[in-house]
Amino acid sequence: MHANYVALAIVAVYIVGLGIVTSIIQRSVKTANTFTSGTTGRTGVPAILVGMMLMSEFIGTSASVGTAQEAFKHGISASWNITALAAGFIFYGFFLAGKYKSSGHNTISAILNDVYGRNTKLATSLVMIFALEIVAVAIYAGGGTILSALLAIDRTMAIVICGVVSVLYVFMGGMKSVVYTNIVHSIAKYVGIGVALYFGLTQVGGLSALHAKLPPEMFNWTHVGWSQILAWFIAGMGATFSTQYVIQAINTTDDARSAKIASFSTAAFLVPFGIITAMVGMCSLALYPNIPSIKAFSVLISKMDGVMAGVVAAGLAASLFGSLAAFSVATATLLYKDFYAGMIVKNPSEKNSLMFIRAATIVMGLLPIILAIYTPNVLSMTFLGKALRASLSVLVLFVFYMPAFGSKGGAFLSIIMSLIATIAWFMMGNPFGIDNAYVALAVPLVVMTLSNLFKGTPEAAPAVAPASSSTTGNG
Repeated sequence: MHANYVALAIVAVYIVGLGIVTSIIQRSVKTANTFTSGTTGRTGVPAILVGMMLMSEFIGTSASVGTAQEAFKHGISASWNITALAAGFIFYGFFLAGKYKSSGHNTISAILNDVYGRNTKLATSLVMIFALEIVAVAIYAGGGTILSALLAIDRTMAIVICGVVSVLYVFMGGMKSVVYTNIVHSIAKYVGIGVALYFGLTQVGGLSALHAKLPPEMFNWTHVGWSQILAWFIAGMGATFSTQYVIQAINTTDDARSAKIASFSTAAFLVPFGIITAMVGMCSLALYPNIPSIKAFSVLISKMDGVMAGVVAAGLAASLFGSLAAFSVATATLLYKDFYAGMIVKNPSEKNSLMFIRAATIVMGLLPIILAIYTPNVLSMTFLGKALRASLSVLVLFVFYMPAFGSKGGAFLSIIMSLIATIAWFMMGNPFGIDNAYVALAVPLVVMTLSNLFKGTPEAAPAVAPASSSTTGNG
């Protein structure tokens, strides 16, 4: 295996470009609030750009590698796992985007705190941090495998480099750097995956040759099974409804209408990406039918040379950087707002607050590297993280549409029980063919229903108060 110096050079130039953008952005990041919200209180980020940013955050290397891996086994129907995210953003735009924006908070835990109290707030924050770290592990695992093959460097070294780069530019610019660099990442991802499909189809002999070489069921949109498709929709919608960095991204827009446009734009960007990525996996199956499915993406692109390899490598690096940056700033924000400010330090100074959140960004961004080496199935790990967030989405819907339903104790218990049950079900290999996403959805529904039946005297229905400002969160 020889180093591809052209590919290495292109990725290096891409990284330098990120550094230049971030160094410019850093000048305006002087407070913890600016670091976590991405705004300075004057004007928001255009909705279309937020849509691109959210697409970039959700399409990490785990989505690329995992979708190609699933398409290697089940064909074009694997694209539903990303289409499910698009559907989630459509529903998000109709039912939640405006409400999140109007709440004035930029953490999901603060929103649940308004109705269910402090214990639920802290439990929500811990579950969200845990879920995002799980997905980060999958992203590191998938990205390291591909970049090491494409750039002819050690897999661990590829993971460490990407982790350090993504953490450093978030450390410098916070949410604002995530916004603007993820716009660049979105373009790089689309160009990279498009080049990978072009290369794959060229090697196969074209689309008609692909049809001839693969069984007909590989082109069946439901071949993976309706049960799996529905599980993807549950996990995908749950992830969009209740993910911390989605709330932070939406809060960078000017108003509720812009928040909805951003959501719909994200959906429009996601669907083509899912289909293209699935077709890359199918090309790999036609060319290399005897390889392990996890290598469906990496083996195909490892055959590339020169500029083409560099373009795909830059796109894959963008997939790593974009998602990991979003995860690290989201988890750091939760640690700062829910544990550091008010709990650990009663009235922290702006200087100490900014120092803490930057330190937390580094720790939470680099922590998943250790576990990434041992991740066997990228897509299943990704959807475990999404399933855990799906349980929180049940409470979010109750907060905004049925705040008097259930009880504070029921909300807290539903989070704990859902966390334990979902992970246990995943560790047992999803018994009876029932995906862990169903467990994540069912447990909070059952617990909240029971708590509503046995809570005794009806509780007052608190409301999530609208924000006094439309551009920054106080969560």
